[in-house]
Amino acid sequence: MSRVVALDAGPLGLVTNPKRSPESVACAQWLQALVATGSRVVLPEIADYEVRRELLRGNRAAGLQRLDALVALVEYVPLTTAAMRQAAAFWAEARQRGRPTADDKALDGDVILAAQVATLESSNGVVATTNVGHLSRYVQAALWRDIPVHS
Repeated sequence: MSRVVALDAGPLGLVTNPKRSPESVACAQWLQALVATGSRVVLPEIADYEVRRELLRGNRAAGLQRLDALVALVEYVPLTTAAMRQAAAFWAEARQRGRPTADDKALDGDVILAAQVATLESSNGVVATTNVGHLSRYVQAALWRDIPVHS
């Protein structure tokens, strides 16, 4: 079974950004190599939402085209009842422990993303992110640059 690499909004934003910075180019090359070497790359719906809303707000058509192309290239993971119930449990647990990942009135995309990954039928998944802190409380997470490409 191939490993699962779930994309958080940070790397997703880099890959879809039409302004090609050295970091966005490196991230796009890393992602292409993951796909080429057979890693199961998944795009959780909540990450798509977080990036898409900003592209729409900024009227960035080229970024939206890149995002849509990526959605067609990798495995899209829609929100499910199981994921949302797991997210609610993560959210409540974080607050009971006094360690919330967002304001109490916020939707808290991090717990939703973590729950989407936690409910995948895979035990060898990692979230590729630009901010490990919140996600690593719930699921394995690493900076995208630190996730090696295996052949």
